[in-house]
Amino acid sequence: MRGRYVMPGRIISFGVVMSSTWRNASGDLIGATSTLQIQQSTVTPQFYVTTISQTGNGSTPTSGTGNVIGGAGLGTGQGVTQTVRAAGDGNSAYNNVSINVTEANQAPALVPGQGQVLISGQTITGSNAAGTVSVSAANGGIQMAILANSNQGNTLQQVAQGNLLQNTRLLGDSNMVNNLTQLNVVLRNNGPSSGALDCNLSTLNGLRNF
Repeated sequence: MRGRYVMPGRIISFGVVMSSTWRNASGDLIGATSTLQIQQSTVTPQFYVTTISQTGNGSTPTSGTGNVIGGAGLGTGQGVTQTVRAAGDGNSAYNNVSINVTEANQAPALVPGQGQVLISGQTITGSNAAGTVSVSAANGGIQMAILANSNQGNTLQQVAQGNLLQNTRLLGDSNMVNNLTQLNVVLRNNGPSSGALDCNLSTLNGLRNF
């Protein structure tokens, strides 16, 4: 990919932060974080991925015996699709999407990427007693998936082609799951008045195809 990007409208900086984590009943935690930042000076946009692993108390959770039926169409929704389906007890699961829009005279300084660069078609994985996390770049977007051990369940978070999916399925007990996607947008401060963001949010529509 060569050349520099022409940002749509007044947008001078655009960033994405995604994270998914799964903590089981024993306290073991598996997950990943991915970041992307694009500005006018960006030549090749890149996702940077960091896997997360923490060790619990060493015990093995009881194998999940729950059963969740259906849901085959959840991956074909348009816009934002968020679901939590649970067949166990004592679980907590959160799906969150936030959009932070600010104004500035110039784009913020680029923060050096942390973690491993995610190449198109590549999958970055990590595993521990809690399960396995997989982060892949495919279909014009990025996907994070966690498959928990001991049949505790799974979670999927995906941003692609203008759509966002956060889907968690819990089959065991006492799990804590978090999916977060954060969009950070900086608009050039040349509007009719400082802080008049409500007049300029239509600019964000250009990001769907961008």
